[in-house]
Amino acid sequence: METALDSFLVSVPQAAALWVLMLLGVFLLAGLLARRTRPLPEPVDDPAADARRYAGEVAVAAERAAATAERCRSAWREAQRELDAAWLAFDAADRIAREAAKACAYPLMSRRRKPGENAERQRYLHHAASAAARNRQISIAQLNDIYAHRGWNPRLHPVVQESALRQAMRDHRWAEYQQALRHERAAWEQAEFAAEALRSLRLEAAAAVARVGAGQPVSGDQWWADSWTTAELPAAA
Repeated sequence: METALDSFLVSVPQAAALWVLMLLGVFLLAGLLARRTRPLPEPVDDPAADARRYAGEVAVAAERAAATAERCRSAWREAQRELDAAWLAFDAADRIAREAAKACAYPLMSRRRKPGENAERQRYLHHAASAAARNRQISIAQLNDIYAHRGWNPRLHPVVQESALRQAMRDHRWAEYQQALRHERAAWEQAEFAAEALRSLRLEAAAAVARVGAGQPVSGDQWWADSWTTAELPAAA
């Protein structure tokens, strides 16, 4: 009898502790379910904060656009200097070519050529063309044409060859000027595009700052219409 009573007394605290743990588990599970089913708080719409944030973003974009516009304008000025230099180089080459052409106006004496004179004339042409190519007065393509005798007669008199070479120099300078002109026009268009983008961003930045000061929302331009009425506009003369 005492053994059964002792066993009962020992098992009662264990059962009570087990029931307490079960109840705690049920309460925790119910709390988690209630937390999951609870609706999330909706974000508070703050038009003033949105306006300030938008104004800051547009201001940063305007600063970057200003830096881009300045770089494009500097590139355009450099392209202008290159264009002026290319024109001066062409003008100088044109004057020299005209002077060389005047020397060919006088007829040359026709005489029997010495043995090896044609080879000497060819060497003279090749040497003069190589010197002009080293000085970047003619292009590599023109030099290849001279060495291959494409459109060039190496047996002509050195005066005639010199005039033809000066003409080739003028053509090369003209091609450089045309390339510089295309580059300058492209740089000008890019600078104008960057300037227009800067103007638009600065107008938008000023409008955003005005919205912040007036406490108006960012989206829409209705506040501009609300700020001006026909009574405030100056009367037409």
